[in-house]
Amino acid sequence: MVISPRIKGFICITAHPDGCRENVRRQMEYVEKNGRTENGPKNVLIIGASTGYGLASRIALAFGSGANTLGIMFEKNATATRTATPGYYNTAAFEEFAKEKGLYAETINGDAFSVECKEQTIRKIREDLGKVDMVIYSLAAPRRTTPDGTTYTSVLKPVGEPFTNLSWNAKDNSLTTVTLEPANEEEVAATVKVMGGEDWSDWIDALHDADVLSEHAVTVAYSYIGPELTYPIYKEGTIGMAKKNLKECSDRINEKYQDAGIRSYVSVNKAVVTQASAAIPVVPLYFMILYKVMKAKNLHEGCIEQMDRLFRQKLTGTHAEQDAEGFIRMDDWELREDVQAEVMEAWNKITETELSEIADVDGYWEDFYHMFGFKFDNVDYDRDVPLV
Repeated sequence: MVISPRIKGFICITAHPDGCRENVRRQMEYVEKNGRTENGPKNVLIIGASTGYGLASRIALAFGSGANTLGIMFEKNATATRTATPGYYNTAAFEEFAKEKGLYAETINGDAFSVECKEQTIRKIREDLGKVDMVIYSLAAPRRTTPDGTTYTSVLKPVGEPFTNLSWNAKDNSLTTVTLEPANEEEVAATVKVMGGEDWSDWIDALHDADVLSEHAVTVAYSYIGPELTYPIYKEGTIGMAKKNLKECSDRINEKYQDAGIRSYVSVNKAVVTQASAAIPVVPLYFMILYKVMKAKNLHEGCIEQMDRLFRQKLTGTHAEQDAEGFIRMDDWELREDVQAEVMEAWNKITETELSEIADVDGYWEDFYHMFGFKFDNVDYDRDVPLV
């Protein structure tokens, strides 16, 4: 099949294996260009390892500090008529590159929320690695089935009252005003169940009880807060309630395992285009303006630049650079006063200015297509690709 991008809503329902491989290769080369670090972890478990920040973390640690990595993903292989998901191709490429460098790189494809996946992972660690000294939790799933069989579905809604603001329509590059109705208590609770820290805590409990965590092991989960402009969607919305719970769970992990030397952190990352963020109203428009401002100031970072900086500068060994609330702040450049002042100045001109003049529309689309392996200038997209 000659594979072309097919956009449906806010996602692409096709992925290109050659393009996904190129995406991984470029991230690997970025990390290698910055050289090896000597104090990084050596055996790492990445829960949610196939796309976005999870994939970038795996690449940064493998090629930046020579770490052996065990990844957990939930991806679909290709069929005779459908491409695999991008995370499947990303993982295949990562494993190929890592093994060429003599690094251990194995992946379990399963539901990270399930007891079975946790048990399978523990067996794999025992057999292959003995113990792990870092656990990265980077899940962005829309729903979760708990061990008692209950399925919870997350929602992207404000809390308390409706939120109205401008949003961007990807279909025709137009601006529209959207109003999001607030979530009810049940929806808030379900979102916390899916996107909060409960499953992360379950993972750490299971790994500790199985004695597969090294002494002084470190675990880190990823979050986003954003500027005041997006507070009703993020910080004060259903996602924000879940991320508040994530931090609370991190604090409980630290308290529970203090004597074991286990340290838990939440890294607040910068805004980047991901499959999850592309689905949120208002947010892509903010991202495009932010991209324009940060690129002009030479401050822009994608997933790999963020994760490489995290593990080289902010989280080294067992030491973490934290703010007064205990967060690692990788959004420090995004929330700089000068950056946000220019973003808000542009936002206030949206309706009277050509969007391309104040927003990086092309940059947004480039990142979007790259997620699925498309729009790389050195990939032959006319090639007939075998699907299976």
